[in-house]
Amino acid sequence: MRVIGTGFGRTGTLSLKTALERLGFGPCHHMVEVFRHPEQIRPFLHATRRESANWDDLLMGYESCVDGPTSAHWRRLAEHYPKAKVVLTVRDPRLWVASMHKTLFMQRRRMNSLPGRAAVALSSLLGTDLAAFVRMVDTTLDARTFATPADREPERAIELFEAHRERVVAAIPAERLLVFDVREGWAPLCDFLDVPVPDEPFPRVNGTSDFTQSGRGRAAPMLLRRTR
Repeated sequence: MRVIGTGFGRTGTLSLKTALERLGFGPCHHMVEVFRHPEQIRPFLHATRRESANWDDLLMGYESCVDGPTSAHWRRLAEHYPKAKVVLTVRDPRLWVASMHKTLFMQRRRMNSLPGRAAVALSSLLGTDLAAFVRMVDTTLDARTFATPADREPERAIELFEAHRERVVAAIPAERLLVFDVREGWAPLCDFLDVPVPDEPFPRVNGTSDFTQSGRGRAAPMLLRRTR
């Protein structure tokens, strides 16, 4: 593991994943990898429930990791991989809250609705992937941080967002950490990783509309599928 991402969702984590892979630090783990490889759902869930986890097995084949579920374990991963560099993705807190309301908070409200709870209960009864996935998502960094009704309290959400930044900055030595806004482009990231700047635009992926479109139809297959 060469790079560990510690930022919340909706801070450009998928853009960072794409950039890291372009720079030779891939494959990079991100929540999209869990959708592509549902056999990862239960191992990540089990890792959260244990005091120790076999990160080498869990992240075998990956050179970097960003976003959930790995970002929830940033301290453990930073300790386990002491030579890995750490990138904390950030953005304007108010723009971040607005994005969260249109994406992850909305997704969470759907799962907490009556139809959503019924689907999870049925999945739990059948032993299919949806219930396990929802439990795994509940262990991710943003979900654990926002266990309070922060989706209805923007100022509280911003406080939690800033508190996370302060925790990471306090825990990771400055020479090992990059606090990064993806709007800054290649230069700070490449300088930090000591690699050349590519002759192409920095990737900009997974905007709000991309997130909404990519999320459609994911729950139904998980409700019916049982991956081991």
